[in-house]
Amino acid sequence: MTTDPSQVQLTADGRLKHFLTTEGLSRELLTEILDTADSFISTQERDVKKVPLLRGKTVVNLFFENSTRTRSTFELAAKRLSADILNLDIAKSATAKGETLMDTLWNLEAMYSDMFVVRHADSGAAHFIAEHVTPNVAIINAGDGRHAHPTQAMLDMLTIRRHQGSIEGKIVAIVGDILHSRVARSQIHALRTLGAAEVRVIGPGTLLPRDIEALGCKAYYRMEDGLKDCDVIIMLRLQKERMQNALLPSEGEFFKLYGLTEEKLTYAKPDAIVMHPGPINRGVEIESNVADGPQSVILNQVSYGIAVRMAVMAMAMSGQQQERNELAEQHNEQHIEQNNEHNNEPDQEEA
Repeated sequence: MTTDPSQVQLTADGRLKHFLTTEGLSRELLTEILDTADSFISTQERDVKKVPLLRGKTVVNLFFENSTRTRSTFELAAKRLSADILNLDIAKSATAKGETLMDTLWNLEAMYSDMFVVRHADSGAAHFIAEHVTPNVAIINAGDGRHAHPTQAMLDMLTIRRHQGSIEGKIVAIVGDILHSRVARSQIHALRTLGAAEVRVIGPGTLLPRDIEALGCKAYYRMEDGLKDCDVIIMLRLQKERMQNALLPSEGEFFKLYGLTEEKLTYAKPDAIVMHPGPINRGVEIESNVADGPQSVILNQVSYGIAVRMAVMAMAMSGQQQERNELAEQHNEQHIEQNNEHNNEPDQEEA
């Protein structure tokens, strides 16, 4: 990445035109995303759930990694904004026949696409596309490598705000495989910006990045210590597909030490909420009595995911359109100015 992603994703006057990361975004902008998502939640409870904000626009889902929940909620969000959707099957696409990724993207852009939703195993893939490939297409990062998963983080922020009243002043614990989690990084940036009193990460030393406290959180290695007086507990999935070495003795040992049980939950505040970005592994990260219990808001997170993705897509498209309008206006003004200069030039024959 050659440019600060927090700058690439903004228009000249600070509006969202891509959504690549929560890092570097202002509290005002993150709050605007949450407020916009809140306004969409009521539309999802109607008989007719669609709004016309993206009518006539084309959204392309580019998922280079497998995903069910994220892809489904992005597709539903786009449809409920009245956009046309193209789900590109990467395994059967021209890239599998030797075409480069950039040629594929340029062809999609030539089809007058308006937005790419990108999920990729490589960190920085969405930023690369936003910076180098598509000057007039909004890019939404649906998860890139270990780097960022900003829409997941924002739906988590919305969940905390709706169930705890506010993020400001809350103590939040993120538990499990922090090392491989793009979600945790995006959550930490958003929580810090939105005023959480304390962000804790809990896990074995092998699953906590050495420099994690540089992000402004505190590391704990025992659940009893890390969960004490927490308002929010976010459990993470063990990402075994990203583990190149044996980082854990066994799943059973991990559950014994770091799995969330009813007993461990008592260390947190009595009204603490339990979250998980999914998919959950029962008996590995969390026991069923907690996952399905009264303090769990895991299914609420899924519902809010549609509203958050609608908000991000609508705001990015609005920013793109505003930038295009301003460029067109500048071009027209320059054209008028050049014509005036030409008309004011003295006629050579008259001179």
